[in-house]
Amino acid sequence: MSKQPFFYGGQAVIEGVMIRGQRFFSLAVRKQDGSIYRSAEALGQIYTGPLRRMIFMRGILILLETLILGFKVLTKSARIALESADPNENEEPPGWMMWMSVGISILIGIGVFFLLPLFAARSMDSIIDGWVTSTTTGDILSNLIEGLIRLIMLVGYISLIGMMKDIKRVFEYHGAEHMTIHAYENNLPLDVDHIRPFPTAHPRCGTAFLLTVAMISIIIFAMLGRPDLQWAILSRVLLIPVIASISYEFIRFNGAHPKSPLTPILSAPGLLLQKLTTKRPDDDQIEVAIHAMEVALAADNQLPLNSDDS
Repeated sequence: MSKQPFFYGGQAVIEGVMIRGQRFFSLAVRKQDGSIYRSAEALGQIYTGPLRRMIFMRGILILLETLILGFKVLTKSARIALESADPNENEEPPGWMMWMSVGISILIGIGVFFLLPLFAARSMDSIIDGWVTSTTTGDILSNLIEGLIRLIMLVGYISLIGMMKDIKRVFEYHGAEHMTIHAYENNLPLDVDHIRPFPTAHPRCGTAFLLTVAMISIIIFAMLGRPDLQWAILSRVLLIPVIASISYEFIRFNGAHPKSPLTPILSAPGLLLQKLTTKRPDDDQIEVAIHAMEVALAADNQLPLNSDDS
């Protein structure tokens, strides 16, 4: 049985990029004096163990990893970029604060993007039932309306935050991260000239994952019909891990089969949405992404590389 290739991923942070490797994650951040802070840190066993390779289970783990690791690197990058602390000091937020922040983020996400569209769609039940006589048709229409509201809220939220100056900078680093990964996956040298021609969108992006979650949720919830509101609320909450797992496998399939005739069609909505979450970076931002990628590769291959300013 051939070994499956490892797909490097990452995340844009405050004035920098994080790259998630096989056993380590790297962080590169542009400091106010123009130098680049670089570091590599080992991933926890839960993120690299056998559960990480189990189909469907890995989608849930990656969702948790994204939330926890994302909070961690965003906090650290903000300190480094603003030079509010010595970046070499391990000044991480207390564990309870990290878990509380992740928990609050999950609750807000569930409330805004899962329950609010449900309540909005259910408020239209009398109108829907007046339009159609078939119960099945009414159930499908209600779920379609709920899904449409969810999609509109997702796109609207991304569009609104993208108007903020600081978020625009993050979106530019997001583009630099994708372009650098494109170059690496095409076996090209990691330099600005080779990276610059690549697109800012990538089929395995987290933005595509969010859109896939929204679209797959329409199918899953439609299969449940239109149960009583309390059961509908419970189903929206309990099925989130299932939807996340299916969505991850969908994104992973697209990334692993770039030459499949179906891939361009299946990837198109996610790539289109990335026009909102990625922007063309300048050369300095690409340079930061290159450093992040090089540190991640060096750490995974146990090569010596200074993890400090460059």
